[in-house]
Formats: sequence, C-alpha cells, structure tokens
Amino acid sequence: MLDRLAHALRTVHPDRPAVLRHTRTGAVRPVIRRGELADLADGYGAALHARGLGPGATVGVAVRPGPRALAVMLAAQRLGLRIAVLDPTAGPDVLAARLALAHPDLVLADAAAQAVAGWAGPLARRADLALPRLAALGPVATLGRRLPGCAPRLRPAGAAPPAAFGAGGGLDGGIPIPDGIGDGIGSGIAGIGGLDGLDGLDGDDAVIVFTSGTTARPRAVVHTRDGLAAGLRTVADLVAPRPGTVVLGGTFFVLVPALAAGATVALPARRPAALGRQLDRLAPAHTYLTPPQLRAALAAGAHFTGRVWTGSAPADAGLLRRVKQSGAEQAWSVYALTELFPAAAVEEADKSAYDGDGDLVGAPLPGVRARLADDGSGKRSGGGGDGDGDGDSTGSGDGTGELLLTGPGVRHRYLGEEPDPWVRTGDRAGLTPDGRIVLGGRLKDMVLRRAENIYPGLYEPALHLPGVELAVLVGVPAGDGDERLVALVQPSPGTDPRRLRAALRGPLDRMGAARPDAVLFGEVPLAGRSRKPDRAAAAAHCARELTR
Repeated sequence: MLDRLAHALRTVHPDRPAVLRHTRTGAVRPVIRRGELADLADGYGAALHARGLGPGATVGVAVRPGPRALAVMLAAQRLGLRIAVLDPTAGPDVLAARLALAHPDLVLADAAAQAVAGWAGPLARRADLALPRLAALGPVATLGRRLPGCAPRLRPAGAAPPAAFGAGGGLDGGIPIPDGIGDGIGSGIAGIGGLDGLDGLDGDDAVIVFTSGTTARPRAVVHTRDGLAAGLRTVADLVAPRPGTVVLGGTFFVLVPALAAGATVALPARRPAALGRQLDRLAPAHTYLTPPQLRAALAAGAHFTGRVWTGSAPADAGLLRRVKQSGAEQAWSVYALTELFPAAAVEEADKSAYDGDGDLVGAPLPGVRARLADDGSGKRSGGGGDGDGDGDSTGSGDGTGELLLTGPGVRHRYLGEEPDPWVRTGDRAGLTPDGRIVLGGRLKDMVLRRAENIYPGLYEPALHLPGVELAVLVGVPAGDGDERLVALVQPSPGTDPRRLRAALRGPLDRMGAARPDAVLFGEVPLAGRSRKPDRAAAAAHCARELTR
C-alpha cells in the first residue's frame, strides 16, 4: 500500500491538492499537492541517505501528523529505516526507557516537540505532555520550520517548497502531537520500521509500536511489512474512498488509503466551531473523528455528510444515531487494537437493533478470526467471522470469555517474545450465533460485589439514553473488603437532571443483580490520547462524592 501510494502521488493527478487545512477565519486552504508530496518524500529520503542512514538504522520521530510526517514515513519505507514515534503523553521516563531499546541514530522533531522537551516543558506538563531532553537520546534534526533554539533543520534534498506552503507552518497540519496506532481510526501509525539488533528483528519487520508495560520493561508490538500492508488494505476495502472526493481525518490509516485512491484529505480543525464550519464547506464523503470529537462537534451544531467513522474509544448507539440525525448517511463504529487494526465494524442501524447485554462491535472483518478463552486460562473456544470454530474450551461456561483475535494484519509478536498468531485483547466478550462480537468490558474493570463478578461493559450501554453524554459503572471500596457499584452519569448539555433520573429507572431495574448501589450525576473523567473514560479517576471521584 505504501509503495502504491508513492507511485499514485506522482502519476494520478499530481497537480491536485493532497492535503487541505482549515484557517482561523474558516477558509479551506491546500497544504500540499500530490506531486509535491511525492517530491517531499524523495527529498527527505535523499537527505536521510546523505546522513549515512540506511537499512537497519532507527529514527525517532516527534512530529505532528500531516504531510511532513507522512513524507518521512514514505522515505523511511524506501530506505528500510525503522521509525520510533516519541509520544509526549507517555511521560519522559517511559520514553527514555523505550528509546534505550531503540538506540536512535537520528531524532527528527518539529519545533513544537522541541519546545515541549525544552523551554515550554512546565506549560506542556499542564496538558499532560512531556518529553525527555531530545539531545540525550541521539543526534537531533528539526523537521519543518526551525525556531530559535531548535536543532539544525533536515532540509529535503532537491525538493522545492510546496506552492501552498507559506509562513505559519501549514505543512505540518497544525494538529497536536502524533497519536499511536493502538487508538484505532482516531489515531495515527506509530512508524515504519523496527529495531535493529534486538529480538532477532529481520528485514520483514515494518513497525514497532510501544504500547504498555513498565519503565523497566517497555512492551512493544512488532508488525511485519506484510501485516501493515494487510491492515491498510482492510481499511481501504472497508471504507472504499473514491477519487476526487474529500476525506476528513488526520491519521496514518486515513491518509494512506485515501491518498492512494486519489481522494483529498482534510486535516480536522481542533476547535469544535471551526470543525463545524469545515464540515459545512467541504461536505466530506468520509469523516474520521474520535467519540469525544464527535460529541464536541455535535454540541457545536455540526452538520455531517456521507459516512462517518469513529473508534479508539467506546461509541454507543445513541452517539451514532445523533451523528445520522445531524446529516450523515451512515455512522460506523470500528473496533481496533494496536495489535490488529481494524478488527470489526458495525453501523448504527445494526448497533441500535441489538437488544442484548453488552456492546455490539460487529462482525470480524474479512480474514479476521475471533475465539474466546477461559478468563485467565488462555484456552481458546468458539469461532467467529472466518474462524473454524474448533476451539478446545467453552469460554467461562456462560458463553463469554476473553476475546482472542487473529488475521492477516495481526502483529507478528511482542518484542522479546516468541511469535503468536493470536492476540489476547483483555476484553471480555461473547459471540452471537452469526459470529458477531459483543464486548462485556475490560477484564481488569471487573467489580466484585457480594462475591459476584460484575462486568461494567455488559450494562453500561443500557445507561446511554437520550440526554446521556457518557456513563460508566465503577467499583468503590466499601470498607469491608467488598465494593459498591456506582453509576457515574454525565448528562448532555441542557438535559433536565430530574427527568433523566426518572428515565433511568427502567434500565436500572432491568440490571437485576448488577443494579448500582448509587447513581451520581457529574462529568466522566477522560484520559489518554483518545480521551477514553478514566475509570480510576471516576472511581476516586465517586468515592469522594459518597463520603460527603
């Protein structure tokens, strides 16, 4: 797919805009044309080659998503370089530990990232952004506009500045800090490449994504080039972008399939009001936004067109319905993991029609197989999607268990571990008779009350009534070793709390033994790049409220 993109940029309407941006006044401006993006990738490739970087070299990248970042990734693909993305939300200690494994031969950072790592560090930390001192990680070069105090600039060899690129850094897209691949549709890819000399990595390794683990032992997902290409093909087949249309989104898995198909990509505005104006002006055929972005856009009165896609955080049927009521032809929720992107998808009509417990995330996408494992055992059971159903267990006896997935785009292995085609998702799930996946929450989110295991994900969808923005079920220590189950409900703006509390009585009564001990109204804390509900913070908030 990356090779196809590089060829298509130069041969399919090279004079057409490749990427658009939104100005503060509401105007839409081209950032770079297709042929110029191909030239930029060639220029960066030549510049990196001139610095002696070739197959096996590792490049750390701290660059905002946009044309420059994509051009560097295309250059790295051509040269056989390995890219490790520096995520400022991970914290400097974790980043330093990760890059101690990667041993970058060069660190590419834009001016904003260098500011976060330097003079703007105290201010950035208020937004949970922090980077270690970049020069301590390896030689540093500035990508894009250089400001005073920045490292010398990496100039693309032989590439003239794009005609649409003027002062103000438009080529960088104006989107804050790159996301990780693990956040799915609302995230960008973490890089092209692997780590040389570690874990027996070979030339087939394409991407190394640090996801979790500890500072002492960071965990990394290893994707091969074939696996990465398979994931991109799955996105292209699912979305089917068409030449000459506009696709709104800013991540790697948006940019590559859309540009390869001949579409133009518009980078989303950050402010909800500006995003609404952008949607009105462009009328995109496809829009990719995270659930928090969708909620903010809806609150600002945004009007949608075409098909809208969301992921990286839970998206209930009510949110998808609101998107369609605001003009979208279809509204899709995509289930994806760092280890397998994408895995399943469901449209609002099917999600709304499902009346069972849990969160329907849809049928496994072509080539993806799903199985269940006994909680904590690893024994596989059941079969879904293209699965063969030859498991050796029956899950947890109630038709649910930990969800295991595999497919052409699955990660090859974790760094330092043996290859394993099956991914343990950490999600409790069930499979419908026709093979669709229904999530019952994260296994680690289980609440133990009166010796009964309660999985919040099974019951939270029932709380998302009209007038509910977000709702989570959390466990709060009861003081006797037991837990109280508390529902924290965030009303939508303008909702009458008394009427909403009355409307919730029916769903609460139907929860049976999982009925919460208390229902609190308030804002649900969010965390991380994709702004998912922060259950630990929600539980702490509920504990404070209950002791007042």
